Amino acid sequence: MQPPRIGIVEDNEAFRQALAQAIEADTGLQLAGSAADVRGGMALLARERPDVLLVDLGLPDGSGLALIREAARTLPDCDVMVITVFGDERHVLESIEAGATGYLLKTGLPLDLSAQVRALREGGSPISPVIARRLLTRLAPSPSSPPEPAAGDPGLSQREIDVLQYAAKGFSYDEIAGLLDVTRHTVMTYVKRSYRKLQVHSRTEALHEARLLGLLRD
Repeated sequence: MQPPRIGIVEDNEAFRQALAQAIEADTGLQLAGSAADVRGGMALLARERPDVLLVDLGLPDGSGLALIREAARTLPDCDVMVITVFGDERHVLESIEAGATGYLLKTGLPLDLSAQVRALREGGSPISPVIARRLLTRLAPSPSSPPEPAAGDPGLSQREIDVLQYAAKGFSYDEIAGLLDVTRHTVMTYVKRSYRKLQVHSRTEALHEARLLGLLRD
């Protein structure tokens, strides 16, 4: 099996080279190419068709969001991780809505970047802790206004719904465990209970049924 091919779009030359060196130093990854702006990034996507795209948001000729949307449209199997200085809610949510499944801040970029890229490719959602905290705060139900029971509610507990909500946002089970401050085993217990109550056998089916029942917030 060929190692995943990584594309980089970053306007800061020194930082772009540092990212490229981190990828090239890992024998389990392959550098597909790099670009410094949206135009070059579009050409990179079309020419190289990378498996993973590392993209900054603030580029000289536009927003990296355009590249995220283009990757989602033309390369549905390409995983996108944002690496940026923007940690505000608007940029984070816009990136996730556009199709990004990872979001790291340059100011807290982990030393094991290649491990983060591999985790992304394996279905995880690497995310800076400060960003995860903000998302947790935003997604947490308001104690003063608990959600109304949906018609046809199969009896899922609030924790089971919370796990499905985070799964729908792209978080891995390990990340959900961290966000809820429980063990992975506990998360998997919630998952199995929700599967049984929804009468499904997979994550995709569970999310589909939960949406049909109105249990998940957009």
